[in-house]
Amino acid sequence: MARENGGEGYDPQDLYAQNHPLSQNSWDNGAIHRQWAWGNGVCLPTQEYCTNFYNRTLDVINRYNPDLLYFDVTVAPFYPISDAGLKIAAHFYNHNMSTQKGKLNAVMFGKMLDADQRKALVWDVERGAPNKIIDESWQSCSCLGGWHYSTSVYDNNQYKSASDVVKLLVDIVSKNGNLLLSVPLRADGTFDEKEEKILNEFGAWMNINKEAIYDTRPWKVFGEGPIAEGNVQLKAQGFNEGAYSKADAKEIRFTQTEKNLYATVLEWPEDGKILIKSLAEGNELYPNKISKVELLGYGKVPFSRTDKGLIVNIPNKSLKNIAPVFKIRK
Repeated sequence: MARENGGEGYDPQDLYAQNHPLSQNSWDNGAIHRQWAWGNGVCLPTQEYCTNFYNRTLDVINRYNPDLLYFDVTVAPFYPISDAGLKIAAHFYNHNMSTQKGKLNAVMFGKMLDADQRKALVWDVERGAPNKIIDESWQSCSCLGGWHYSTSVYDNNQYKSASDVVKLLVDIVSKNGNLLLSVPLRADGTFDEKEEKILNEFGAWMNINKEAIYDTRPWKVFGEGPIAEGNVQLKAQGFNEGAYSKADAKEIRFTQTEKNLYATVLEWPEDGKILIKSLAEGNELYPNKISKVELLGYGKVPFSRTDKGLIVNIPNKSLKNIAPVFKIRK
């Protein structure tokens, strides 16, 4: 492989090859086991490799002034065997402030963060979500298919549906999170027609319901329903999104702005009737009088409020569009 810049730059092997022995306990009957923590036979990187990684990352920061810096690692690169990752974080934040008149607008992501680490970095949960509201902003990273383009995923129709994406997004936002969604691309840099259809359907839903997502905050509770009230646990750094993709019309998620409360039903009810228990008459979660309920994309809808909950009727089945969102006003 040729060197960069006509032989005057880095050899790609210097950039990417670690040139160290295979870690112990990484193979079992021919299968590779990914190890997410140092120890247990994991081969440690050399000082040269850590320094090279540090220098190259600082070069990216200094050249391109990124606002977001994402690492697919536990906490930070090389943590805790080297301070290279922590020094990268410090430089990233200081550099950003120097270009933003002293205001910090930079965000660095890390996985498997404890409560203290989440005060310095944004917690990234891979393909999943905690089952509660998190005080600090966090992120879930997921993908329409696999992390890399796969013809077998395409051939076997294994992409997430637009409905799956909506369920994940609404659930995550209700818990103070952000969804980073990857769309795997073919070798020529394009997405296929199945992915395009999913994105168009998701985009159509967002065009109608975006006010329940953008510039909103979590409510007093993130939601209600069997999944919301269950005990869905994270697996390692995430990997529990399958539980949320099974959500039906009993699952409701809440977001709010200063003036409005939004209730999103994660699947369109077949009978057009919705019961929101958290908004029952006399429930301390919402002691205010409800004067109007609107279905986004339609308008005012009839409702009644009892000690069982807020009962909303969707008058027209032809409105069906993945997940209905209700704007609730005092």
